[in-house]
Amino acid sequence: MTYLLAIDQGTSSSRSIVFDERGSILAQAQQELTQIYPRPGWVEHDPMEIWRTQLATARDALAKAGIGARDVRALGITNQRETTVLWNRRTGLPLHNAIVWQDRRAEPTCVELRARGLAPKIQAKTGLLVDAYFSGTKLKWLLDQVPGARQQAANGELAFGTIDSWLIWQLTHGAVHATDVSNASRTMLFNVHSNQWDDELLQALDIPASLLPAIKPSSALFGEVDADLLGAAVPIGGVAGDQQSALFGQACFKPGMVKNTYGTGCFMLMHTGQRFQTSSNGLITTSAAQTTPQPEFAMEGSVFVGGAVVQWLRDGLRAIPSSAEVQALAESVPDAGGVIVVPAFTGLGAPYWKPDARGSITGLSRGSTLAHIARAALESIAFQSAALLQAMSRDAVQAGAAAVAELRVDGGACVNNLLMQFQADLLGIPVVRPAVIETTALGAAYLAGLATGVYQSTDELSALWQAERRFLPTMSPARAAELMERWEHAVRQTVL
Repeated sequence: MTYLLAIDQGTSSSRSIVFDERGSILAQAQQELTQIYPRPGWVEHDPMEIWRTQLATARDALAKAGIGARDVRALGITNQRETTVLWNRRTGLPLHNAIVWQDRRAEPTCVELRARGLAPKIQAKTGLLVDAYFSGTKLKWLLDQVPGARQQAANGELAFGTIDSWLIWQLTHGAVHATDVSNASRTMLFNVHSNQWDDELLQALDIPASLLPAIKPSSALFGEVDADLLGAAVPIGGVAGDQQSALFGQACFKPGMVKNTYGTGCFMLMHTGQRFQTSSNGLITTSAAQTTPQPEFAMEGSVFVGGAVVQWLRDGLRAIPSSAEVQALAESVPDAGGVIVVPAFTGLGAPYWKPDARGSITGLSRGSTLAHIARAALESIAFQSAALLQAMSRDAVQAGAAAVAELRVDGGACVNNLLMQFQADLLGIPVVRPAVIETTALGAAYLAGLATGVYQSTDELSALWQAERRFLPTMSPARAAELMERWEHAVRQTVL
């Protein structure tokens, strides 16, 4: 039997999963990650905790599977994107906590870039809107604010990376400083047309090129895990940002195929093949996971707070003792009773892009209960995702393609049947849940398998994909449109 090990470093946890060559899960291990909130709107992680927990889960997953590192054909890495680490090349130690993708501290830099008229050029080169979400402005903040960082960078002593680069560095004991195109495309420093770092963008943000990792396709040989760490050297054959990895794991290889991942946030991607398309509906263009040097693209919409709203119900409102109980509480009422929750805790992402929005609960009445709020919070995930898909369909039609016909779903919250049915009702198209919902990790495993000869083509991977359940819409289009208008009205009220 051939085994593949995927390490999936996410926002709220580090996980490792052992797959067999048919994409079935043999074993997995997971550890939660500490969330650090120094100020409102700021979010950090400890990079050393990320490394420790990721290594521990890899060892645990192999032990649970009853295999050793020698039995693993290749390792794939997938990761929370945009989260930014700056470390010392000699010691391998970070200069500061990692700045997480949700963090908004770099917004003043974004205001300056927009004022300088650079937004159109940045979008043309990177596919991205100017926003504090992306890594480049976070890196500039670190260089400007950490004492001595700029001088050390000028001396060539520092390395920058997103979480994939940080893990590759640690796994290879500093032998490899690299990233893949999908992660590089989230930095606002990378030209997606040439697949290279862009000197003009580096100059605009005053970032030395010496900080940057080498760039490879997502399916490539990145180096080997040091034998001391897992017990044997293992080739690192696949690297992709979590959402591009999920698109790959969902076998969305053809233009027009769409997936939505329901994690801490929600991330919807539509593969557009080799066609670079700029959205006119608030979406961004990003590099898809690539198996060759040829650029491939996807349209993307990002919801900053998806499944995290359930954590807020648990930890903030204390409405539920555990996240698993949210469906039962929500189902204890027939509907949300007119209540709408807009979880704009760190602003609103696509298609709105309102960094100054803040969370709201509207439609409260004397009869409103925690159950109504819980149901409205759950429904907010579907409302935000529906707004994304509607924008995506408009872009597709404007480009002469067909509107989206079905949505493939994955991520932790997709196991919630109430949420998936409501999603299908709002969209008016089938929502399809796969047999293996851990498609983020699966995509990394597939990329690693392609690089090491386990698989010969993406056609072989398409044949492995299987649906577990299809949720068909039961709500009338008129009712769905009415609910979406209520949602949009509530969104408009989040910005004063």
